[in-house]
Amino acid sequence: MRTLEFGWFLPTSGDTISYGRKDGHLPPSMEAFERIARAAEDAGFEYLLVPVSSTCWDAYISSAMVLARTERIRMLVAARPGYVNPVLLARMVGAMEQLSGGGRVAVNLIAGQSDTEALQDGITLAKEDRYAHMDEDVVIMKRLWSDGSPFHFEGRFTRLQGARIAPRPTRPPRFYLGGGSLEAWEVSAKHSDVHLFWGDTVETIAANMVTIREMAARHGRAHEIGFGMRLQICCRETEEEAWAAAHALLEGVTESQTDFIRRYYGSSAANRRVQQLAQEHGELIAPHLWTGITRVRPGAGIVVVGNPQQCADTLQQFIDIGCHSFCLSGYLHDEEAARFARWVRPLLAQRNPGRMPQLAAA
Repeated sequence: MRTLEFGWFLPTSGDTISYGRKDGHLPPSMEAFERIARAAEDAGFEYLLVPVSSTCWDAYISSAMVLARTERIRMLVAARPGYVNPVLLARMVGAMEQLSGGGRVAVNLIAGQSDTEALQDGITLAKEDRYAHMDEDVVIMKRLWSDGSPFHFEGRFTRLQGARIAPRPTRPPRFYLGGGSLEAWEVSAKHSDVHLFWGDTVETIAANMVTIREMAARHGRAHEIGFGMRLQICCRETEEEAWAAAHALLEGVTESQTDFIRRYYGSSAANRRVQQLAQEHGELIAPHLWTGITRVRPGAGIVVVGNPQQCADTLQQFIDIGCHSFCLSGYLHDEEAARFARWVRPLLAQRNPGRMPQLAAA
C-alpha cells in the first residue's frame, strides 16, 4: 500500500472568516503566507497547493518566497497551458527546485476553471484545446528535465529547435491533476502521479478510480497513477462547534454571490459536478460532507465537518477505497492546520500503521 500524504492550501487571494461579510476577508501578504506555511509545515503537511486565478497573487513568485522561508514543505504550483512557454516553465521549476534544496517542487496541471477568466488573460483556446496544449507541455517538460541534450519538438502548439534548460531538477517533479472532464482524465491517465478528486460520494470516487486506472493502463501506467481527494475541513472538539463554525462562513452570503459562481465557472466539468451534488443532495452528500461553501467558492467546495472522530472517519472512507493523497484546507488556514495535526492526524495514524510519515522533530 502507498504511503499516505497530506497537503495543505496557501490562500494567495487572502484568507476569510466569512464569505458574506466585508470585514471577514483577511488580505494576502508575505506575513500571512509565511504564517500559514509554517503552520502547515509544523503540522506535518508535506506540500502546499498554490492556486492560479485572476484573484490570486502570482503562484511562482509566491512559491519561491515561501520556499525561502520554510525548511521541508514542498510547493505544488499550478501550470496552465498557454500562460507560460513550456521551456521557460521547465526552467523556472528547475531553478526553484535546485535553489530550495531539491525535491521541494511539484506541478499541478490545470486547464482553468473559467473560460471568461482565460479570455481575460489572453487565452483564446477552448477547454478541450487547453488540455491538448497541456499534454504537449508535459511531454516537453518531462523531456527537458530528464535529458540535457538538445531537444527538437514539432507539435500542434509548440515548435522547438534544440531546446535545453539549466538547471535541471535534482529529481523529476511529481505531477498532480484535479479536473473532472474526460479530457482531464485522459491527461491524468497519461501523465499524473496523483489524480486529485474534488469532494463526492465514496461510491462515485471508487467508480471514477476504476475508469481512470483503465485509461492509464492504455499508456502502460495502471500501477503508476495514484489517487487523492481535494477537500475542505472544519474540525472542532464537538460536532456542535464544528457546524457553528461552518455555518459562520456563510454569514451574510447573498444569492447574487451564488449566481456568480454558477455562471462564471460553469464551463468547468468539476465545478458543474460540485453544483450538481448540492442540487441533488442539499447541504449533505454524506453525514459529514457538507456542500455549503459551494455557494460562494469555486473549486473544491465540499467540506468535512465534525469532531475529530467524525472527520477521521470520513477521510478513512476514502483511504479504504484506495485514495492515498489528501489536499486539505480550512479556515483560518493556519489555525485549521494546527487543529488537524492535534486532533485528526493521530487518529488516522492509529488506523493506518506504517502508512503515515513521522512528524519532524520541532
